[in-house]
Amino acid sequence: MKRFALIGAAGYIAPRHMKAIKEVGGELAVAMDINDSVGILDSNFPDAQFFTEFEQFEAFVDDERRAGRGMDYVAIASPNYLHDAHMRYALRSGAEAICEKPLVLYPEQIDALQKIEAESGQKVNTILQLRLHPAIIDVRNRMAALPGDTKVDVDLTYITSRGNWYLKSWKGFTEKSGGIATNIGVHFYDMLHFVYGKLQQNVVHLNTPTKAAGYLEYEKARVRWFLSLDVNDVPEAERAKGMRTYRAITAGDESIEFSGGFTDLHTRSYEEILAGRGFGLEENRVAIETVSHIRNAPIVSTGEMHPFVARALA
Repeated sequence: MKRFALIGAAGYIAPRHMKAIKEVGGELAVAMDINDSVGILDSNFPDAQFFTEFEQFEAFVDDERRAGRGMDYVAIASPNYLHDAHMRYALRSGAEAICEKPLVLYPEQIDALQKIEAESGQKVNTILQLRLHPAIIDVRNRMAALPGDTKVDVDLTYITSRGNWYLKSWKGFTEKSGGIATNIGVHFYDMLHFVYGKLQQNVVHLNTPTKAAGYLEYEKARVRWFLSLDVNDVPEAERAKGMRTYRAITAGDESIEFSGGFTDLHTRSYEEILAGRGFGLEENRVAIETVSHIRNAPIVSTGEMHPFVARALA
């Protein structure tokens, strides 16, 4: 049985990691979070140790290692800006890391982590769950079968409304979350690269704390994208039904639907990691370079704009 530690046990995404650890037959030996709202542990691993101080967590993991009961994996679901430090800790403690997206905020952090992997002999595994979704794999395979000069027109729209708490939490601070494109969009950019190939152009048309939009061109696609946390950006017909989230990806005349099975992909990710097929550091590079550019790029008011941009600026 593989032994796991979890950093960030009180966060939104932590339950998916606990569920995945349980479903792959692992043991969550210890969890850590500065917040103590972690009653969900009782439903998954009631015997797990828990600490709110990182130093106590670190001491426990070290004691276990010295006693011959070291962690095989450290799962990281902490705030984005802490991922780099927590992966470094995991590798140097003799464990492999399993890190949530975004892997890091800056591309140069990938280079540093690769050096620590080489020094420690351990590996960073990452959660790029859309690469495992059957619908996405199907689109990728169909694109690969088309002539090499084929380019499809893609519109990506993702609106996931958030309340006032969002901008007051760490997620509302660009230096901690990376901004909206990094925090809620990075897995979409990875998916686009995975399906459509090398990134060739990255233009930003809108970038505020609650919404962002731009144009991306890949080897096989021209993509207009729009992300928002504002419920008012949800199409009126959907809002009338009480919907506060709207997700749509169209490629040419085709709608790409991947909502089903989305929450189960963490378990699939863990299965692949335990089988030695986890996605590593390098697989993340294009997506991290993409969001890093978006964060700092000048705003361009011309070109191929997503149709929601004009309304968002009104």
